[in-house]
This record gives sequence, structure tokens and C-alpha cells, in this order.
Amino acid sequence: MKKHLLAASLLLSAATSFGAGYQINLEGLREVAMGGTGTAWPWDASTIFYNPGGLARLKGIQAYASVSVIMPGTSFSNQNQSGTQPTNITAQSRTFTPFNIYVGGPVQEGSRIAIGLGVYTPDGAGLTWNNNWIGNQMVQSITLQAISFQPTISYRVSDFLAIGAGFVYTTGTLDFTESLPVQDMNGTSGSAQLHGNANGVGFNVGAQMKFSDNLQVGVSYRSQVNMSVSGGSASFSVPTSLRDSFPNTRFDSQLPLPQVASIGIGYRTGNWTLQMDFNYTGWNSFDSLRFNFSQHTSLLQDNHQPRHYHNTFTPRIGANYKLSKVISFMAGAAYDPTPVANGFVSPDLPDQDRIVLTCGMSIKPLPRLTILAAFEATDGIKRAASYDYGGFNGTYKTEAGTPGIGLYYNF
Repeated sequence: MKKHLLAASLLLSAATSFGAGYQINLEGLREVAMGGTGTAWPWDASTIFYNPGGLARLKGIQAYASVSVIMPGTSFSNQNQSGTQPTNITAQSRTFTPFNIYVGGPVQEGSRIAIGLGVYTPDGAGLTWNNNWIGNQMVQSITLQAISFQPTISYRVSDFLAIGAGFVYTTGTLDFTESLPVQDMNGTSGSAQLHGNANGVGFNVGAQMKFSDNLQVGVSYRSQVNMSVSGGSASFSVPTSLRDSFPNTRFDSQLPLPQVASIGIGYRTGNWTLQMDFNYTGWNSFDSLRFNFSQHTSLLQDNHQPRHYHNTFTPRIGANYKLSKVISFMAGAAYDPTPVANGFVSPDLPDQDRIVLTCGMSIKPLPRLTILAAFEATDGIKRAASYDYGGFNGTYKTEAGTPGIGLYYNF
């Protein structure tokens, strides 16, 4: 049994759960329906996330709520590799429901000052393979839940410029299971279960510039959030003879959520509003991960695992067509490149470059009430890649369909 196998797989799964394919980018439904663009144009209270400066542009206090349903599908194949057990497998179907709640706007009619609170899901998904699949000693299942709380203040400096800032507190949980290369007398494989609570703090700042009623520009910056795991639990199901080598213990770690800098432009012509955003994500903060156990044995040691993620640049485009005072339609697209370099692609995060296509609509049945619906289709480009540290490689393909529904009310 390789001494590094357990620690390496736990390290990788814990870290990747908080980033890359798990950065879900579903914090506002109109923005989702427009390809993820939202830095320049403050459509509603979800600007608390996309650009805090836009909050002071709202006409009044607004309450916003939405929920999405992520339905991912991931497949793995090593059919073209010689000397390996031929495998074609699809991960088990799972559904995840990230949500967003925003309340905010000017403190009173005509005020230059606006305040608000955002509660949103920046990361949250998971993956479950069959227990006996070829990679079960690297991962069997993984699930992440994460929620951010962002109190925000915004100030309209002039008709041209509005600025804003928010404090971000993020909390989350991680659950992970893998098989161990040991068996009892009945041939049942051992297993490891990892559970941890993580939290971290950061900030979100932005500026929104209104050149005219038809031309607006925005810039925003969301800081890195270092998610600290303290006192997580690691438990092991192994034969009695190995219990001293795999004691149930605690672990500490720190997992970075990357910084994101965005610039956007919005232009309105007639009934059309066109938007373009560019996101620069600082994934290189995740160059390595240290994982520290409270107890150590010859088979369970602290580990320092290099990751070598690289920064990414994501272009996004979107359009909103106002059919009438009641109904609008939206559509958009994005190209979202993976930060995961070849040699570090593991079955717990088989990340790929992604093409994203979106659409949606809004209906205003009452003067103060707007109902939103959006759909995002994500197509991962098939990728043949390896995880060199674990000596594992194959071809991965991930797809996801994500419908969402929400509403907001202007008081």
C-alpha cells in the first residue's frame, strides 16, 4: 500500500471542492440568462454581488430571491489506454440547489447612500462515482455546501459615478468518501470519510459609471477568501489489524477561493441592451495545499501537495430584449477556461474548458413585482488528461443543465 495514496486523494478533493468547476456563478438570474454579465448594468439587487457600486442606482429598497437547480453529468473512459482495465462509466445523477437572497437600496427616496445584504451560494456541488469503479481509491463521492454573507454600502458620488463595498463572510462544509487498498476477511474494502467545516473572510468592491442613459461601464473586485478548516474529522473503516495505522483523528487546512477582477460595458439601443464582461480569476493562489493531521502513523502523515493552478480570463456576452413593459427576453454565452493544468486532473474534479449558453425571460405581472426565469447549458470540452501524483489518467466529459427561477419586489 502506498503511503501517500490516502493523504494525496484527501488533499486534492478537499481543495478542489472550493474552486474551478465548483465556482458556480449563479448569483443573479438575469445576469445568468445574459451569459453571466452584470458588472456594468445594475438591473436589480443582485448587483450587491456583481458590482456593489450599482446598489446606489436602484430606485428604492428591493427584496430579491432566487433558486437554481444544477443537474450535472460526468463521464470517464480509459478505453484507448493499453495495459489498463477498460472502463466507461458515468457518475451517478445528483441535483444541487444553490440560492440567492438580496435586500437593499437607497436608505430613503433620493438618497445618495444605499445599504444592503446579500446571502448567496458562491460554491456548491458534488460528484458520486460507483463504489467499485476503477478510481475508487481516489474518490467515491464528494459534496460541498458553501454560503456567503455580504453586508454592503454604496454611495452615488454623482450622476456619473457610484461606488460600493461589501464585507464577505463565507462558511461551508465538505464531505468526502474514498476506498482504501485494504480488505477484511470477507473481501470488503476499507474506506475513509472526511468531513470539515470551513470559513473565511474577504471583501467585494466596485464602481459603476453612467456615461449616459444608454452607455454604462462597471469595474469590480472580489478578494481572495482563505477558507480555514480547523478540527475537521477524518474517520476510517479498516480491518482490526490496521486500526492503529488509521486512527480516527482531526485535521487542519486552508483552502483559497480565488480573487476575481471584472470589467463590463453595457449599451442600450432601442429595445435592446447589450452587455460584455471580462473576468480575470486569480487561480494561481492555489499552487499548493498543506494538510495537517492531529495524529500521525507510518501510513498517515501530513502532506504538502503541489497544485500549480493558473489564472484564467473569461469573456462573456449577453443581450436583453424588452418586448413590452411586461415581458423581456435574455440570451448570452461565455467561454470559461479551466485553471487545472494537465498532470493535476483528478476524478474528483475532472475540470475542462467550458462553453456556456444561456437564455431567460422576465415577466412583470404587477408594477412592483418582477418574476425571472433562466436556463444555463454548460458543455465541457472532452479532455484526455492525467493526475500524475496518483498515476491515474483517462478521458473526461462533463455537461450540466441549470434552470432557475426567482423574483424581486420594489418597495
